[in-house]
Parts: sequence; structure tokens; C-alpha cells
Amino acid sequence: MTIRIFDPTTEVAGRHIAYAPRPESIAGLRIGLVDNTKHNSDRLLLRIAALLERDHGAKAHVIRRKRSAGAAPHAEIIEEFKANCDVIVAGIGD
Repeated sequence: MTIRIFDPTTEVAGRHIAYAPRPESIAGLRIGLVDNTKHNSDRLLLRIAALLERDHGAKAHVIRRKRSAGAAPHAEIIEEFKANCDVIVAGIGD
């Protein structure tokens, strides 16, 4: 009897991710909050928004809920954020 062992691992392919430039400060900026539908993600994001506004001078926030945790925000959310927000925070809950 011959035993065959298969190795399912593969080499990880590296890739470069181009991040958006970070603002020097968020004072006066409008914050977009992406609620991913997980339990308490909205509460976490609202607390973050309150801290950013109180301690760092962010101007305001807009929070919108995605359809599900695994889905990208739908086009209406993206367009609203593009028109009304300077930076976006995506959060999770649980």
C-alpha cells in the first residue's frame, strides 16, 4: 500500500496596494461611516465619530449601512460619500 501526501499550500503572491493619501488633520473634515451590518457596528462607529468630532475637530458624520457584511457598499452609498464626505471609516461589530 502506498500513501500519497498532498501539500495544499501555495506561494503567496505579493501585490502592491496604493492607499489614499492621509490628511494631515481631520479638523473640519466630514466623516463617512460604513456600517457593515454586524452586531454593534453602528454603535462602535457612532462612538468613533463622537470622538473624532470632540477630540480631533471633525466637522460632521454620515453613517450608512451596507446590505451585508460581505458585500461592497452599493452605488448610492458610494455616491453619497463622494459628495458629502472627506474621509471614510469602515467598522465591524460583534
